[in-house]
Amino acid sequence: MRYFEVRKPRIEIIPMIDIMLFLLVFFIMMAMNMIPTSGLIGHLPSSSTSQALPPPKIMIEIHQDGGLVVDQQAMSLEGLRAKLRATATDKTIVSIAGSASASLQQLTAVMDICHQNGINKIGLATQNVQ
Repeated sequence: MRYFEVRKPRIEIIPMIDIMLFLLVFFIMMAMNMIPTSGLIGHLPSSSTSQALPPPKIMIEIHQDGGLVVDQQAMSLEGLRAKLRATATDKTIVSIAGSASASLQQLTAVMDICHQNGINKIGLATQNVQ
């Protein structure tokens, strides 16, 4: 006669935990996609997570006064544009180094010139801070 016995109802929480974890992961992934990944950081010369990169083909230095030095030659933005137009390929690697007080606008202008000439491999030189 066990068939007719009334059992006390139970709430199964294991499937509920699975669903809650799925929702948590879903919302975390969506939140990460909502944060813009493009942009520039303000403190260029120091980083605690800097990595060694292969040697660049072109090294660009941005000085505090806004002057550019490309491969140990002083150059203007127009000179940089002409040099990159003549020598850049899609496999060209560019590293940009600057002083701590270099203008972020100047960095953006240099990166724009690189992108306009088809260079997508750009590294920012930093000091490793521990």
